[in-house]
Amino acid sequence: MLFCMQDLCTSLLLVRKLFIIFFSCLGWGSQSSKVHIHHSTWLHFPGHNLRWILTFILLFVLVCEIAEGIVSDGVSDSRHLHLYMPAGMAFLAAITSVVYYHNIETSNFPKLLIALLFYWTLAFITKTIKFVKFCDNGVGFSQLRFCLTGLLVVLYGMLLAVEINVIRVRRYVFFKTPKEVKPPEDLQDLGVRFLQPFVNLLSKGTYWWMNTFIKTAHKKPIDLKTIGKLPIAMRAVTNYIRLNEAFEAQKNKRSSSPQGSRSIWRALCCAFGRPLLLSSTFRILADLLGFAGPLCISGIVHNVGKGNNTIRPQTKILGVFFISSQEFLSNAYVLAVLLFFALLLQRTFLQASYYVAIETGINLRGAIQTKIYNKIMQLSTSNMSMGEMTAGQICNLVAIDTNQLMWFFFLCPNLWAMPVQIIVGVLLLYYLLGISALIGAAVIIVLAPVQYFVATKLSQAQRSTLEYSNERLKKTNEMLRGIKLLKLYAWEHIFHSSVEETRQKEMTSLKSFALYTSISIFMNAAIPIAAVLITFVVHAHLTTKADFSPSVAFASISLFHILVSPLFLLSSVVRSTVKALVSVQKLSEFLSSEEIGEEHDKSSELRSADNHSKYQAVPLKVVNRKRPAREDWNNYSSHMRRPISITEADDFCVKITNGFFTWTPEGPPALSNIDIRIPQGQLTMIVGQVGCGKSSLLLAILGEMQKISGNIFWSSCTSDSETGEDVRYGIVLVFLLNRLKRGSVAYASQKPWLLNATVEENITFESPFNKQRYKAVIDACSLQPDIDILPHGDQTQIGERGINLSGGQRQRISVARALYQQTNVVFLDDPFSALDIHLSDHLMQEGILKMLREDKRTIVLVTHKLQYLPHADWVRKLCLVFLRKQEYGTNMSCYKQGFCFIFPPSGSLMRRDRIKIFRKLATETNLRRTMYSREALLKDDEEDEEEVTESDDEDNLSSVLHQRAKMPWRACGKYLSAAGILLLPLLVLSQLLKHTVMVAIDYWLACWTSAAISEKTEPELKNCSHCQVCNDFNHSPYSKVFSILCCLGIVLCLVTSIAVEWTGLKVTKKLHSSLLNKIILAPMRFFETTPLGSILNRFSADCNTIDQHIPATLECLSRSTLLCVSALAVISYVTPMFLIALVPLAIMCYFIQKYFRVASRDLQQLDDSTQLPLLSHFSETVEGLTTIRAFRYEAKFRQKLLEYTDSNNIASLFLTAANRWLEVRMEYIGACVVLIAAVTSITSCLYSKLPSGLVGLGLTYALMVSNYLNWMVRNLADMEIQLGAVKRINGLLKTEAENYEGLLSSSQIPQNWPDRGEIQIQNLSVRYDSNLKPVLKHVNAHISPGQKIGICGRTGSGKSSFSLAFFRMVDTFEGRIIIDGIDIAKLPLQTLRSRLSIILQDPILFSGTIRFNLDPEKKCTDSMLWEALEIAQLKHVVKALPGGLDAIVTEGGENFSQGQRQLFCLARAFVRKTSIFIMDEATASIDMATENILQKVVMTAFADRTVVTIAHRVHTILNADLVIVMKRGVILEYDKPEVLLEQEDSVFASFVQADK
Repeated sequence: MLFCMQDLCTSLLLVRKLFIIFFSCLGWGSQSSKVHIHHSTWLHFPGHNLRWILTFILLFVLVCEIAEGIVSDGVSDSRHLHLYMPAGMAFLAAITSVVYYHNIETSNFPKLLIALLFYWTLAFITKTIKFVKFCDNGVGFSQLRFCLTGLLVVLYGMLLAVEINVIRVRRYVFFKTPKEVKPPEDLQDLGVRFLQPFVNLLSKGTYWWMNTFIKTAHKKPIDLKTIGKLPIAMRAVTNYIRLNEAFEAQKNKRSSSPQGSRSIWRALCCAFGRPLLLSSTFRILADLLGFAGPLCISGIVHNVGKGNNTIRPQTKILGVFFISSQEFLSNAYVLAVLLFFALLLQRTFLQASYYVAIETGINLRGAIQTKIYNKIMQLSTSNMSMGEMTAGQICNLVAIDTNQLMWFFFLCPNLWAMPVQIIVGVLLLYYLLGISALIGAAVIIVLAPVQYFVATKLSQAQRSTLEYSNERLKKTNEMLRGIKLLKLYAWEHIFHSSVEETRQKEMTSLKSFALYTSISIFMNAAIPIAAVLITFVVHAHLTTKADFSPSVAFASISLFHILVSPLFLLSSVVRSTVKALVSVQKLSEFLSSEEIGEEHDKSSELRSADNHSKYQAVPLKVVNRKRPAREDWNNYSSHMRRPISITEADDFCVKITNGFFTWTPEGPPALSNIDIRIPQGQLTMIVGQVGCGKSSLLLAILGEMQKISGNIFWSSCTSDSETGEDVRYGIVLVFLLNRLKRGSVAYASQKPWLLNATVEENITFESPFNKQRYKAVIDACSLQPDIDILPHGDQTQIGERGINLSGGQRQRISVARALYQQTNVVFLDDPFSALDIHLSDHLMQEGILKMLREDKRTIVLVTHKLQYLPHADWVRKLCLVFLRKQEYGTNMSCYKQGFCFIFPPSGSLMRRDRIKIFRKLATETNLRRTMYSREALLKDDEEDEEEVTESDDEDNLSSVLHQRAKMPWRACGKYLSAAGILLLPLLVLSQLLKHTVMVAIDYWLACWTSAAISEKTEPELKNCSHCQVCNDFNHSPYSKVFSILCCLGIVLCLVTSIAVEWTGLKVTKKLHSSLLNKIILAPMRFFETTPLGSILNRFSADCNTIDQHIPATLECLSRSTLLCVSALAVISYVTPMFLIALVPLAIMCYFIQKYFRVASRDLQQLDDSTQLPLLSHFSETVEGLTTIRAFRYEAKFRQKLLEYTDSNNIASLFLTAANRWLEVRMEYIGACVVLIAAVTSITSCLYSKLPSGLVGLGLTYALMVSNYLNWMVRNLADMEIQLGAVKRINGLLKTEAENYEGLLSSSQIPQNWPDRGEIQIQNLSVRYDSNLKPVLKHVNAHISPGQKIGICGRTGSGKSSFSLAFFRMVDTFEGRIIIDGIDIAKLPLQTLRSRLSIILQDPILFSGTIRFNLDPEKKCTDSMLWEALEIAQLKHVVKALPGGLDAIVTEGGENFSQGQRQLFCLARAFVRKTSIFIMDEATASIDMATENILQKVVMTAFADRTVVTIAHRVHTILNADLVIVMKRGVILEYDKPEVLLEQEDSVFASFVQADK
């Protein structure tokens, strides 16, 4: 007794001193850090994690000591406070010590740790004395108190050793020079807000550091600035270096196949295997702790069934009783507390395992994406151009396969944890139930292959659905991109039927997917019921001396639920493993694909090439056009690049000698016998027919084609100029001594390539911004008017591929990028193809001649516009026979193959009287103008701004936050109402009935086992034999009812699973059909004002969400919610006292889910939104690979990739941490529910005679709450996000459709209307919307049958609007158009548009066959199609293709050149053979010779038809019967062309003069 009192006094004294030290020194120590860091996360002292682990073990042992003291005191006749009071005070002291340590550590004031050193020393000494005292009095290992004291001695000793180690390492006492420690670099950067690697162990396990973040998210939306930057160790570049080192190690070991699948797996394991091992360890520990639940339930129910009476201890030393561990665990309250701690620890380990695995997967994904990107930068262009590797395949590799590997790493710990869980579960079941447990386990194991088969079929159905979905999206994408053409040709129904046909195939696959999903859901729910039914019936009837008590029954139910989970998860793990193997194989093939070679020059070859060149260069004479000084940017550029002085010894920029180039190593040469020399500092033009290889020549010079033979030599200027060195071209020794690589080349490709960035960023293209030069480039490319009408000027974000810009705008921005760069060499590939004559002239004069040539930059210009040839220093003409020869010469003399050029060295851009050939220009605009005038656009933007301003005034921050916190119940109602009045009640009732029956099954089991145990205990009190008891109790009535309920439950599981999936199928079918019908019939104005990507997302991402995700989430949400509700109801029924504790727990749950849903939604959206730029960057890089490599910007784009990857990874990590934050808290609340339910039910059983069966029922359902509470909140958050898809689709369903109905019936319209082609336009005024200004004003005209009409005018004059008015594509609010005596306003739209023909500026081809593109309605014979192709000059091209008319056309017609695509569009219009034919700049991308032929064909083949030609280039309409000149929506001039040309003040005459 004296020893115990001394122990108590010592403990109290130490705790008091510790509190005094803590509170007196905390403020002083917290101000000692001089570096601005996250104070609460700076870890300094060695042994930090070990200290926390030892402290947690110490706290647990002290709790056990307290409990042991209370239990020992309970069997004594008198009270002994000293049995548990010292342990209680030590518990408080341990908590105080860890809080004290944490504050000292984060404030970096280690001298205060001396107090802890003294405390651990005294604690170790006192516990050692106590342990020795026990040994002296004969207390041994059979007594629990002796074991606990020994453990405390060890723990205090280890904590003392940790403190001594801190002194040894940090030298804060007993040493003259303490060791200074700097904080980690991440913590010095306040931009790093992901603190999981830096916080203490408790905060890591509970994600306590996320509290502030979650609360902040509820106050304001989360963005990239909020989540900050990644820690250095988690950044993509760090993980890439780690992965690359592992790859290099494997490469050194296995030089034969360094990129094989096995080597990749080894590299991945080497780089990321260690954290996976840690995650697997956590998972196995969590699974083992999970068995504490069934065991504790069994013990609690068993003990309360016996009145919780423990055996009276026999050992009494020093006046108190000592109990054994077996006696200690015989107390039900002790088991309840142990169950609580086991649940806390199990959930902590489980969430730690999840987090480590997901973090590892995210790091792995970032590293692999970086490695893929580096490979893309070195990828051979032939892989892309020849279809061996498409941009889609690369994007799939990045978007899908890297995620497959990430999820494999997440599921990987299950491969080791599942066998352990299954083996331990079966052994425990056998321990409880004997042989009958093996029968039940056999049911689960036998049905596991069936589940795997179902999962395999489900995967196949999902893959099939994905294929049909991709096909449908491809058709939908083509439909939306060509919607203008479809409406003009009245082909909506054809493509609508095509999309619907594919959708029906997709729905068939979706039905299979839904069927297998419902079977999988059914088996997940039904197999545990079947296993329990068979096991208990066999155990009750066939097993002699069966112990069918509540403790055995409910522990077995819990074990069956545990055993089912890994077996069902097995199919997912196997599928994920197979997908990962396939993904690694794809990655291996990609990494082993061919790379591009670096080009270089050799001095020895240079001399020989000069001496043996087939074509000797004519000495160049640079034309010196003296002009006034340009703007200030010339001064800027003068000191950036030195003047170039050309010498005879070094007069070329690049030279190719005897070059043979191909796209594929096995294929024939695409360019043969190339011998050219590009002169330094001069303008070289390359001309030739369509398809002769002009663009290929540029790519060959840039090194993008594979060189078969020959040499490419670059001048030293292209290499050294980038570094800003003083390059003097007279120094020939540079070539003789060095092997040089090509430098940066400003390259503008024929197909404009734009970044998904602002206009300014696309022009400057990572170069330093210079205002004067930027303005000069904008002026030279005539971009200022276009920038003015953009919503945010040059800060407007350009969509992917420049989707929100016209063709001309894209082209000019691409050229502006080349003009802005400070490179000595500029390659321009057909920059005028999409520009009208005025823009082309301005660009040539101000951009190429002034900005480039006057600056002595080397320019290579590919063009069809032969009128610009007088300004070339050199001209290259390419033949059509794949560059068999090249002809070149100066601009003073060039006479080859019928082209005669005799031009003066200076003069205007076009001189019509110099040569007749320039009447036929080579190309014209490809500009896709918007459907309304600039004034209308400006007005529309102003109105939008006013609306935004008004809405901003009305909405305040609180209302926005309120909306963010609200569930979208209206969207949920829309979704459920779409299911219909029959399915919705079935869905609700089946769910309610199912869970009612499930509760009934467990309740009946409780009654059955309680009856069995009561029959057993009563005879025992009367001293009857056990055998008689077993024979007396009749199990049959109970087992029959139990069997009926179980069978009914199985049937209801099937009904509910089918009802959910059936509902999903009906809703998705209805919503997609309604959406497609609305979109296809929407007016053109809708497509002009709504981004194409936004519409396509409704058909892709949103439809996919509704198809596959919402039904599964709805089922999981309803199941988890009803399980939690039924569990809480059962617990409340068993112990009504539980309701008192339920209120605060429910309040906590409400606020946790409220805060989590907001943060989760924002983080999910941020994760998605950061993934889009990443994938866009990959696709942009693949599409613009030649441009990036030409500019030598690989390093800059790699840096962008790292930024995008880190942004996506930080969002994913925060989302993972938020999910763990929720699950830890919900599962801790679930553990509290278990503890409260256990304590209340034990108390009720002991004092209110509650049947032990109901105690087991309540505890089993309490464990269920712990499992399903977090799933309920997670599914609620997921459902909230997914219902956004329904909300967005419903928004589009409100779109008003065009009025397709007409006042005239089909019988009132002649079959051959219009047969003559007479057009009367009377006072016509049109606009694009009722709230926009008119684009045509009071237009009057009369076009006689068969006349050829030419319409011209500047951009925005209303020419295209004039043509669209014939098709009622615009709103005619005044006047009318009469064609052959019928007002077109009275005709049905389908009839009107099907009787007219138009050729648009943009050539549009659809994937399929040539036959389908010419005649999708299948009305024409082959002879008619061949005739149209012959007229369009394509017959020889199509005949050469395999399949002829059935030859394949790829998406967008990419397997044909731009000019050939335009010719196919001409042939398509010729097929219709209507009497009215409209050509809207139909020859924009066609060379001059082909255009001449087409003009003659139109005049002869359509002599009896009315032809309306819209032209920017007036030479195409000089032979027209009548010319209409338009300006700002009115007809300015209307007469014969010769009459207008004779008028001196005629606008048409001025156009002709400008077109010379």
